[in-house]
Amino acid sequence: MLKVFGSPSRYIQGPDAIEVLGRSAALFGRHAALVIDRYVYGVLAERLRRLCREHGVTLHDMVLDGDLTPDVVAALCEQAAGLSPTLVIAVGGGKSLDAGKAVAHASHCHLITVPTVASNDAPTSKNYVLYDAHHNLLAVEHMLFNPTMVIVDTTLIATAPAHFFRAGLGDAISKKFEAAQCSRNHGKNMFDAGSTATAQLIADGCAQTLLECGEDALKAAGTGAPTPAFERAVEAMILMSGLGFESGGLSIAHALTRGLPRVAGVGPALHGLQVAVGLLVQLDLERRSDSTLADLTRWYGRVGLPTTLRELGATAIDAEQVREAARLTLKARHAANFDYTLSEDDLTAALLRHAG
Repeated sequence: MLKVFGSPSRYIQGPDAIEVLGRSAALFGRHAALVIDRYVYGVLAERLRRLCREHGVTLHDMVLDGDLTPDVVAALCEQAAGLSPTLVIAVGGGKSLDAGKAVAHASHCHLITVPTVASNDAPTSKNYVLYDAHHNLLAVEHMLFNPTMVIVDTTLIATAPAHFFRAGLGDAISKKFEAAQCSRNHGKNMFDAGSTATAQLIADGCAQTLLECGEDALKAAGTGAPTPAFERAVEAMILMSGLGFESGGLSIAHALTRGLPRVAGVGPALHGLQVAVGLLVQLDLERRSDSTLADLTRWYGRVGLPTTLRELGATAIDAEQVREAARLTLKARHAANFDYTLSEDDLTAALLRHAG
């Protein structure tokens, strides 16, 4: 199997990094579609327009409401088709960035992502997720290439509530262990190819960084004042995590996000919080003889990540719902990237051990 490593063409991070948006956008033309959620639009729209106008770039607003369903994607792409943009600028959280990817994919143009939270690593990846009207995951689609540029303004990120940052910790810490499973078992990464040693080293560095500075970084979340620890953690949560999962591959922790929402009360939990519990389940199933699971559980306690289904929001532990979660999880292609073939019984039992 060929190995493939992919990444954005350029990654820019730091306090007030958004100030380079206009200059960056001007590299790709004079008309850009701005894909943005309604809340962030109310906060940042005027600033974004000013930054781009100063460099001769006109923004055409495309405001996102609600989940990213196929109907919403179709409407956005139809709107973009009438604009013929040479660039899409996606600003906001994961849904806005995914919407921007869908529009850029359909429009065959460059994409700049500008995250306003660090709750996941969507800014760097080519993947985007579609949901149905009931917030059930329908499909994971892919752009042909990663975003052209990623602009991470840590002053903006530091204004977001700590809850989002905590979810980012949960999403990112898993990548070391998932990439290792994918590589060890000859699984395919997000480029439908073999993973590289480079991706694993990046995923390892991501985990090391978060274990070293995640606690201190969390103290800055919501303050609007990024610290050195916050800067390091954000880079790990967005850049290292993104490269680690996309080029390194995924395993059980992320596969579980297909099934966990079937447990009553878990569906509304942020993606990264679901992954955090999923990682503990994965490590349980790995039958490790070392202290990794115990050490990580203690770290979860220090940063406030959930360790059980009840802490994730489960209102009741129904054995049939848990079994259904296991069944759906095993249908995800990532579930095959594991040391042995899991059965529904294996996964159901592990989930029940982490029910709380």
